[in-house]
Amino acid sequence: MQRLVLAVQELSLARDLETVMTIVRKAARELTGADGATFILRDGEQCFYADEDAIGPLWKGLRFPINDCISGWSMIHREQVVIEDITIDERIPQEAYSPTFVKSLVMVPIRTLDPVGAIGNYWSYRHKATQEEVMLLQSLADITAVSLENITLYSELEQRVEARTKQLEEANKEMEAFSYSISHDLRAPLRSIQLYTDMLETDYDDQLDEGGKKLLGKLLSKTQHMEKLIKELLEFFRMGKKELIYQKISMSKMVNDLITSIKEEEKNRKIEFIVHPMSNAPADSMLMKQVWINLISNAVKYTRYKEEAVIEIGAEEKTATIVYCIKDNGAGFDMRYADKLFKIFQRLHSQEKFEGTGIGLSFVHRIIQKHGGKVWAEAKEGQGATFFFELNKIQPELRAD
Repeated sequence: MQRLVLAVQELSLARDLETVMTIVRKAARELTGADGATFILRDGEQCFYADEDAIGPLWKGLRFPINDCISGWSMIHREQVVIEDITIDERIPQEAYSPTFVKSLVMVPIRTLDPVGAIGNYWSYRHKATQEEVMLLQSLADITAVSLENITLYSELEQRVEARTKQLEEANKEMEAFSYSISHDLRAPLRSIQLYTDMLETDYDDQLDEGGKKLLGKLLSKTQHMEKLIKELLEFFRMGKKELIYQKISMSKMVNDLITSIKEEEKNRKIEFIVHPMSNAPADSMLMKQVWINLISNAVKYTRYKEEAVIEIGAEEKTATIVYCIKDNGAGFDMRYADKLFKIFQRLHSQEKFEGTGIGLSFVHRIIQKHGGKVWAEAKEGQGATFFFELNKIQPELRAD
């Protein structure tokens, strides 16, 4: 039993077939004091004698039809086989055994429900295997079956990880190429458009009528919007590569500092900010600042048409996480389209009514996801929206993306 326990411990660490066979062939022989042991795998309609540990050569590397060998009989019938004298058992192919030392044997299937192989023990003298010997050998076979299934799972997992890694590498290369294209190929003609537009405004302003000046203003506005879009896109791509630098962040201070700046920018509007005390959380300070800038700016933007805008910010502490939220009484949105909310370039309101690039909430989603958290929203059209994001209280495992 001690030897069986040791085999179990060794097999629990095995990650490939070769290691399993090495452990099993040795353990099988030592468990019963046999003169030899074989490890057989079912290969379609053949029995493959994959490995052995014996006082003399047996059949390592050979294949036999499943109906012509005793290991095949054990697998087909899903039964243990105990033979005291191989010379008088009609199931034994004498031509295969006569050159060997084998006089007695026991054979047990690996996995009795749907055998994938068998383990054989052999003696060079007449020996009838005891019930305890058969039980020990069958226990080893049952453990081996689990190990073989685990190897298959590990192999499939490794293949999936390898395939996924390759996909990510290719995606990163494409993203880098796209980022380069945005930075250079798109910015170059945009700069030219901006340059010619500035020249047109400077040199020919007195020759333009009101209609021409209006069109020129729209052109300037569109080029500025395009420049902002390119800038935000590049920031979005670069953020994915940024390594997180965790530190304990005072969320209350960060939010209040941002609100002070926003109040200066929006001093002509009546906005009531209600900030409740919030627990600190481990996060990347620079990225978390971007989260709050985007969420607070959104709340300010979408309450633009309210005479009295109210923006409430707070947090709820849970067992392992903290859920932060920001609620406004603005335009809200239809929850039927909530799945589009955090996707890049997806907007639920027209550009004419609420300006924007459609990147801000995607940025928020990616940052929170990178921190191992999650973000979601609840809203009613015309009645405001509430955005939530959840962070771990304890610094989570670093995430590449």
